[in-house]
Amino acid sequence: MGNAAIARGAIAAGLNLVSGYPGTPSTEVLETAAKNNSGSLYVEWSVNEKAALELAAGAAYCGARTMVTMKQVGLNVASDPLMSLAYIGVKGGMVILVADDPGPISSQTEQDTRTFAAYSKLPCFDPSSVQEAYEMIGEAFELSEKYHTPVIFRPTTRVCHGYASIDVKDESEYKVNKPEGFVRDPSKWVIFPRLSYNAHIHIEDRNVKLSEELSGYHRNYIVPAADKQCRKGIAAHGISATYVSEALRGKASPAVLRIGTPFPFPEQAALKFLEGLDEVLCIEELDPVIERELTYICGKHHLNVKIRGKLTHDVKNAGENTCASVAANIAAFMGWETPAAAQTETPPPLPVRPPVLCAGCPHRASFYAVKTAMKGKKSVFCGDIGCYTLGNAMPLDMVDTCLCMGAGVNITQGIGKIEPDTSCFAFVGDSTFFASAITGAVNAVYNQANMTLVILDNSTTAMTGHQPHPGTGRTMMGQVVDKVSIEAVLKGVGVKTVETVDPLDLDAAVDCVKRVAAQDGVKAIIFRSPCAVLIKPEKPAVIDPDKCTNCKKCIRSLGCPGLVIRDGKAAVENSLCTGCGLCSQVCPFGAISTKGGAANAD
Repeated sequence: MGNAAIARGAIAAGLNLVSGYPGTPSTEVLETAAKNNSGSLYVEWSVNEKAALELAAGAAYCGARTMVTMKQVGLNVASDPLMSLAYIGVKGGMVILVADDPGPISSQTEQDTRTFAAYSKLPCFDPSSVQEAYEMIGEAFELSEKYHTPVIFRPTTRVCHGYASIDVKDESEYKVNKPEGFVRDPSKWVIFPRLSYNAHIHIEDRNVKLSEELSGYHRNYIVPAADKQCRKGIAAHGISATYVSEALRGKASPAVLRIGTPFPFPEQAALKFLEGLDEVLCIEELDPVIERELTYICGKHHLNVKIRGKLTHDVKNAGENTCASVAANIAAFMGWETPAAAQTETPPPLPVRPPVLCAGCPHRASFYAVKTAMKGKKSVFCGDIGCYTLGNAMPLDMVDTCLCMGAGVNITQGIGKIEPDTSCFAFVGDSTFFASAITGAVNAVYNQANMTLVILDNSTTAMTGHQPHPGTGRTMMGQVVDKVSIEAVLKGVGVKTVETVDPLDLDAAVDCVKRVAAQDGVKAIIFRSPCAVLIKPEKPAVIDPDKCTNCKKCIRSLGCPGLVIRDGKAAVENSLCTGCGLCSQVCPFGAISTKGGAANAD
C-alpha cells in the first residue's frame, strides 16, 4: 500500500519520531510506522494536527528526523505553527505528510496542498506511484536537512491507497540518525518580528536557489517526444503523470514534463521542455498549479507557447482525474480518435447506497433519544465531523449543520445568541471533543451561552479505523495510561451539569435529555456506549408475527440497516443485527424481542 511504502521509506531514512492525527487517506502511514517500530522510533497519535506538528518541531529542533501525518483539512488546523515554522526552520529533517483527497472521497473540501506549499513558501514533493513514494520520502528528508526547513510531502488518495510490489532497502542499508540534542539559541528558536523579517529575505533567496537545484532533480524530468515533428507537449504530476504514461503507451506521443516538486517550481527544466513547442496541455489535480507556472514562465521569457488546462477549460476544474478522463483529454488535445474506453456506453447506475450508521451503532440511539425528547419544541442540532455526521440522513434527520472539526460547539452558540428561544444542541464525538471541541466548551461557559453539549462517547476514533485517543487509556507506543475523563474536563472548565447515560436505555436517555435541556446555561450529556464494531454482538432481534401489526415504526423511526422489509413486512436482517435492543424499545406493540430465541424466517 502506498501509505505503508511511505512509512517504510521514512523508517529507512532514519526516522526518529512520527506524530499525527488520523484522517483518510493518510491514516495508515503512522499505523504502519508503529507496526514496524524496532524500538528506536517514537510514535504518537496526538490530540490534533497542531499538537502533532508542534511536537515534531520540538524533536526536529534537537536534530531528530521527524514526520507529521495528516489529511488536507488537517493542515488547516496545523497552519498556525506551520507558517511560523517556515520562518524558524529546523535542525533535523522534518517532513509534513499531507494526503490530499481529490474527489473528494472522504473529506469536506478539495484542497490542493501544492497551493498551500507556495503560500507557506515550503518545498513540496509530489509522488506519482507507490515505488516513487517509498524512494521520494527519503529524498525529502535529505532536502529538509540540507536547507534546515520543513518539507511538505503531498501524496493523493490513489497513491496512498494504491497497491504495488516495490523494491525496498535491506535493513542493513537503513540510515541511523542520532540527534545531537537541543542547543539553546534564543536568536534562532524564539520568533520575533525582526527575526521573521530577516528569515523572509532568506526564504525568498533560498527558494530561488531551490528552483535551480530542483530543475536537476531526477523526479523532475522530460520524456522526449516519440514523434520528433510534434510541437505539442503534456505536463503532469503525481498520479496524473502515471495516467498520462498509460494513455500514451504505444503511441507516437508528444514530449512530457513530469513534475515531482511543484514548489519551488523547477523553472529551468520547464524552459528546456518548452523549447520548440507551440502548445502544452497540463493534466493535474486539483489546482492549476503547473498551468499557472508555465503561463508565468512563458510570459517572463517571451515564449509563444499556448498553455492549456483547467483555466482554459480543456481539463475539468474539480474532482479527481482517471485513466479514462486523462486519455480523453489527451485525445482531444492531440486530435486523436477518442479512446475506446471513453466511447463505451455509460453503464446503468448502481443502486443508491447512501452511507448510514452501522446496525447497532449507539449514535443512532443517542440521536433518537434527543429527537424524541425535543419533539414539538423549537430546536437546532449542530453536528460535527465523524461517524455521527451520518445522523443527518433520514429518518433521523438530526444534523442541521456540519462545518469542520469542533465547529458545531461554537456554531450552536452563535445560533443561540440570535435565536434565544431556540433549544440549541451541539453533537460531538469523544475523539473530536479532545481534538478541537474543548475550547468551544470553554468559550460557551465564559460567554454565558445557553446550550446543551451532547458528547457521543463510543470509546474510539471510529470513522478513521478505531485509533486510540486520550479517553481510551492507550497510546500508539502500547502504553496503558490513565484515561482523560470527559466529565472531569467539562466540570473543570465550569460546566455545572454533566450527566452520563447509556443511549441504548431509551427511557433513561429520553428522560435525561428532557431534564438537562430544560436547564439554563451550558450543560452536557455524555451518551456512553461502545462502538458496535468493537464489541461481540448479541443474538439478533426476533419479531413476533402474532404481535406485529406491520406499522413499520421500527423502520421509519430508526433507519437501521438491520431492519428490512421482506415480503412487505418488517423483518430482521440477521447478518447485520447486533441485538442492541433499540428497536424493541421503539416498537409500540412489543413485537420485537432481543432476548434470543428463534430467528426470523428468511
